[in-house]
Amino acid sequence: MPRKKSTRTRVSKRKPAVRRKSKSKKKISIFYAQGHIQILNVAVALLILGILSVQVLGWAGRVEQNNQHAQTSQISDAAKRKFITAILPIAQEQQKQYRILTSITLAQAALESDWGQSQLAAQYHNLFGVKSSAANAKALTTKEYVNGQWITVTADFAVYTSWTESIEAHTRLFVQGTAWDSQHYQTVLDAGNYKEAAQALQTKGYATDPNYATKLISLIQTYKLNKYDTLSETNTNE
Repeated sequence: MPRKKSTRTRVSKRKPAVRRKSKSKKKISIFYAQGHIQILNVAVALLILGILSVQVLGWAGRVEQNNQHAQTSQISDAAKRKFITAILPIAQEQQKQYRILTSITLAQAALESDWGQSQLAAQYHNLFGVKSSAANAKALTTKEYVNGQWITVTADFAVYTSWTESIEAHTRLFVQGTAWDSQHYQTVLDAGNYKEAAQALQTKGYATDPNYATKLISLIQTYKLNKYDTLSETNTNE
């Protein structure tokens, strides 16, 4: 007899898919984990940031110094010597009366005024960057070295009628001292040579530049300004 076809339907034996419960993911980072701030990692990051900031500021300071050097180097040697010749007589006169070395006056004037070509020196006859609270003072920007970096600040500067007046005021500062110490610059007047005088200016905080004395000495040696400290020298810049 022929076999009868089975009428039973096949039942699938596949197991129903089981949904897996998703586990909540906790946020983990170098600063935050398991619900807590990683204080040590934050401190290390701040330390690294501080170090990088110091390096950037130091780089910016070097760039500023290089820019200043580039600006000064654009002034011709003839212009520099002409400036020295222009203020030499009054500088030597101040040495005769008050013992401030001519080479120091010349070097400071050249360095501070960019050889007489800065706006402060050219327009207002202020050779030494002297600040003032007088009514006729002029507000100008200037560079100062503060906390290991060069910054730009705005200050009120004294106005003079001539470079001669500026040099005379500069000498009075050394002779009369500051409001808090009348003998503040006595070591500058007592210096036996330009190197001692330049270092005395640095020690007494005349300028914020940490290389101020070195720059003065280099300038004096480059242009042999110390020869004018012997007052028998003629007032010519050969």
